Amino acid sequence: AILPLYEVITLRALGTRKDKYGKVRLWGSVGFIGAVAVVGAILEWVPVSYLPWLLLPVFAGIAVSAFLVPAERGERKPPAPKGSLKAIVTHPAVIAFFLMNFLLQVSHGAYYTFFSIHLEQHGYGKLSIGLLWSLGVLAEIGLFLVMHRLSHRFSVRQIVIGALFLTMIRWILIAELTMVVPILIFAQLLHAASYGALHAISVQYIQGFFGKHHHGQGQALYSGLTFGAGGALGAWMSGFLVEGISTSAAFWGGAAAMAVAILITWRGLQPMPKVDEETGR
Repeated sequence: AILPLYEVITLRALGTRKDKYGKVRLWGSVGFIGAVAVVGAILEWVPVSYLPWLLLPVFAGIAVSAFLVPAERGERKPPAPKGSLKAIVTHPAVIAFFLMNFLLQVSHGAYYTFFSIHLEQHGYGKLSIGLLWSLGVLAEIGLFLVMHRLSHRFSVRQIVIGALFLTMIRWILIAELTMVVPILIFAQLLHAASYGALHAISVQYIQGFFGKHHHGQGQALYSGLTFGAGGALGAWMSGFLVEGISTSAAFWGGAAAMAVAILITWRGLQPMPKVDEETGR
């Protein structure tokens, strides 16, 4: 539930420098790697029942940092135009955007649920599996560092279609060439496209389409309909494929979802409009 608020506050704090979002977001990925490494090492020595105590300093740090975020100053914003949220949500480009992201997270269902199991079935050990997961996060950090350059050089449509195509290739490589280590490493590096590029673009796309009055609702819809509903449906459907066929079939299902997402994006996604920050139009 905190994610939509985090995105809104971050983008408002950046102001006209929204293309720098990636350089802020990458620290979440750094924190993820740090937490996995440090907490994982500690849990080798202490029982897992100590986990809440290990998390307590993290939550305390979040609370302290939240109070350090400067509050917005200035005049109160005028009330939002009546019916504007409905008009935004029913816009064909916004519908295409949400469908694309929904299918993107459906395709990730097999990855987040069965990737470790898939690797174990192909003979990879725990250390190798952990390193491969970390490699994906490192790739996303690298993408966040250069995302502002890509957004200046390529259009939103070009970045999205390119990232969706690379995501489809990624699932096919994992499904069919798991035992070829260099190919698997390359597939994990494509996490920069399947998560990094698409998330950074999506957050800014929501900000551009929903305007100042509806930033919160837009980011909440993005998190709920995609990471929430899409991720849950993808995990559920991939479970049937794993039980009925194999883990490779689940990744092929993700590739099929990406093929549909590419078609929807090609036909329906439009550039972000020039939005008036006050009226949201």
